[in-house]
Amino acid sequence: MEQSRHFIEQEIDKDLAEGVYEGVKTRFPPEPNGYLHIGHAKSIILNYGMAEEYGGKFNLRFDDTNPTKEKPEFVESIKEDVAWLGADWEDRLFFASNYFDQMYEYALVLVRKGKAYVSDLSADQIREYRGTLTEPGRDDPYRTRTIEENLRLFQEMKEGKYGDGEKVLRARIDMASPNINMRDPVIYRIAHMAHHNTGDKWCIYPMYDFAHPLEDAIEGITHSLCTLEFEDHRPLYNWFVKECECPHPPRQIEFAKLYLNNVVTGKRYIKKLVEDGTVDGWDDPRLVSIAGLRRRGYTPESIRHFVELCGISKAQSTAEMGMLEYCIREDLKPGVRRLMAVLNPVKLIIDNYPEGKTELLDALNNPENEELGSRKVSFSRELYIEREDFMENPPKKYFRLFPGNEVRLMHAYFVTCTGVDKDEDGNITCIHCTYDPDTKQGPEFRSDKKVKGTIHWVNAEDAVKVTARLYENIVDEEKGVYDEEGNVNLNPNSLKVCDSCYVEKELGEAVAFDRFQFVRNGYFVADPKDSMPGAPVFNRIVSLKSSFKLS
Repeated sequence: MEQSRHFIEQEIDKDLAEGVYEGVKTRFPPEPNGYLHIGHAKSIILNYGMAEEYGGKFNLRFDDTNPTKEKPEFVESIKEDVAWLGADWEDRLFFASNYFDQMYEYALVLVRKGKAYVSDLSADQIREYRGTLTEPGRDDPYRTRTIEENLRLFQEMKEGKYGDGEKVLRARIDMASPNINMRDPVIYRIAHMAHHNTGDKWCIYPMYDFAHPLEDAIEGITHSLCTLEFEDHRPLYNWFVKECECPHPPRQIEFAKLYLNNVVTGKRYIKKLVEDGTVDGWDDPRLVSIAGLRRRGYTPESIRHFVELCGISKAQSTAEMGMLEYCIREDLKPGVRRLMAVLNPVKLIIDNYPEGKTELLDALNNPENEELGSRKVSFSRELYIEREDFMENPPKKYFRLFPGNEVRLMHAYFVTCTGVDKDEDGNITCIHCTYDPDTKQGPEFRSDKKVKGTIHWVNAEDAVKVTARLYENIVDEEKGVYDEEGNVNLNPNSLKVCDSCYVEKELGEAVAFDRFQFVRNGYFVADPKDSMPGAPVFNRIVSLKSSFKLS
């Protein structure tokens, strides 16, 4: 059965069949004013995917026309994110700022054709003259300046004779247009500040709506794939390409954004969380920035799968975080090793196990993937177990350890609880039990004996003490993402640091981005930022349980 093709593929097929374009060339054009987030991943994967599918070319281009917000740090982070997601731009890395000379010449074309003029109105006045969705705009009083005067003033703007905001260059289109974007948009403004790429060469900078179509045309982009908020800008996009007489007119096609419920994606909100110290930088694992997801332990394969499940359409929709978590579980489940780690330890002493004895037990690394082999785990008289795996007065249907109850120690023996030690405040400091030597897991296991509970453990003799971090949504989902003042409703429990965890010995040698399943506790990754040699810090990628079901 032939797989259905989404609407963008259908449009590209039509353009190629009709000879509108000889091939396909796409681009991802981020503005370097922050880190990318999960929504950008859809655009990256779509644009690169279309170029790859049609044997075309893909450009990574920085839309760096606004020096007030852009930083080299953001340029480098974006390059890393795009490459990590698998979008290979090879030698096709471009900067809009490298086209400033050409854009200036294009602006002169408009001025000479009487299609652009210099205005002295302030930003507030331009907004006032612009009109509303129900009322047409009014002509700018400087709209009737002569071509000669406009050429002179625009040249003087370029030479730095005017202050910031003193003059702008506007396109002359139609102040009565029902599309507000066509009401003489500003195409150049004055900004006396250095640019990260061009330095102090320019004091006038092109506006996005003017620069973007020209960048596409200069690079020979065939299909400019962008999100739906640019649909109303398409007539303006086409107007600039036509009136500037660009020889290779690109075609803009819009698709629906990727929205996640109860998630912070807005750059200004993330920036505030970073600057306030609420999070540990743009790559905090609680954020859905691509850098944050990478540090959390997500894989590029899981994000590509997520984008694929969300689909490509023009219909706006939202996805649940549970779907993204489903994708990373599906990616990790068959391919990572399952080791034992105790996050909230309490000591377990097997009183009838020989003192000084240590034995090595066989443990499969992943019961669902025999190719991952097996390992030896050490076992002795003193172990650590999870504190929650013991209760003195358990409720009904509690099948783990309690006085008089017998459970299996994973990969090892059956043990029966005989008592506990407590400190002067009544806190349990140690659990005592006895073991049945005939119940060792393996071929010799006595099959007529059954227990309902199995718990994991680590050997106190050689377990390594590490730090593990458990994450929840940074948003308080009951209150919604933002409060009335526009601040993020923070979840006070979004980060729990467990700094006295004990793990199997070999986990102590984990290095950045090593991923594991901690039996019964979830999937974890060695943090690339805070881990040290021999002292890894583990981030929980996702828990084992999911309420999300793929329909």
